[in-house]
Amino acid sequence: MKDLVELIARSLVDRPEEVRVSEVEGEQATAIELRVAPEDLGKVIGREGRTIRSVRTILSAAGMKQHKRFVLQVLD
Repeated sequence: MKDLVELIARSLVDRPEEVRVSEVEGEQATAIELRVAPEDLGKVIGREGRTIRSVRTILSAAGMKQHKRFVLQVLD
């Protein structure tokens, strides 16, 4: 899932070399942390959060296939 989020994020931003994705395993869910350059934060979040909501939906659908729960967090 980390690779999926990284691929999507890199295609959205102006500075793809600054995209960092990490996974943190939890008891109930796996948290995926996404870091981008500060000037690209708005592009990842989108107008009224629509873009990030769409990425989370894709991640959730892909997680269902693996019978796992994933949570996407965008960090500063």
